Amino acid sequence: MSKQLDSFSESESAADLATRLGLKFTDLHLLVRALTHRSYVNENPNVLEDNERLEFLGDAVLDFVVGAWVYNHYPEMPEGDLTRMRSALVRTNTLAEFARQQDLGFALRLGRGELASGGRQRDNLLCATFEAVVGAMYLDTGIPAVEAFMEPLLSDASDKVIGHVERYDPKSTLQEWAQANKLGTPNYITIATSGPDHARIFTVEAKIDGKVYGQGEGPSKQVAAQTAAHAALESLGLI
Repeated sequence: MSKQLDSFSESESAADLATRLGLKFTDLHLLVRALTHRSYVNENPNVLEDNERLEFLGDAVLDFVVGAWVYNHYPEMPEGDLTRMRSALVRTNTLAEFARQQDLGFALRLGRGELASGGRQRDNLLCATFEAVVGAMYLDTGIPAVEAFMEPLLSDASDKVIGHVERYDPKSTLQEWAQANKLGTPNYITIATSGPDHARIFTVEAKIDGKVYGQGEGPSKQVAAQTAAHAALESLGLI
């Protein structure tokens, strides 16, 4: 459960944040820098570096990690839809929500002006901090640590995001074809479930009039059914 943050409360330390989130940093100074906004540097002459360079790096790392995650979890999704899905998962409000889920705002080091204006809750600051933390993780431990950190966040967000991504609906297209050919309504049957509890993969068959036309996999039954419908449309030569 997220903390109720007082704008002028003392920030959570980087060490406490790492412990709370289970982040294993060899160089904790990287995480301290990731949490340091330039407004804090302006008011504290002894602090030499803010998180903007790490934000730049984290942005690039997230593009790769999220792109790879989407590619692997939606194996039959066309390239254009993969691009839109990735974009939805790395946009500002999505990353800001990830930051809220991790209570990163509580650990932000901000100047008094930013604190007074509610900086701990502002989307652009939370997004930038999240990217900076990812950049710090990458420098400290590498891509595998970032992937492990992002996996549960992406798994939870993907089902919500996919409903808002503008893309064609293969299930509707397949249904229209089946009904036009007087074959009834397609059925989607889950034939297998694999993977650990936090990363389930469902396998679904698209059946029309008792015949299997396509098969798909995905992190939810809904996504697997969409990929099965897409495979069916390909087998029918409709796409």
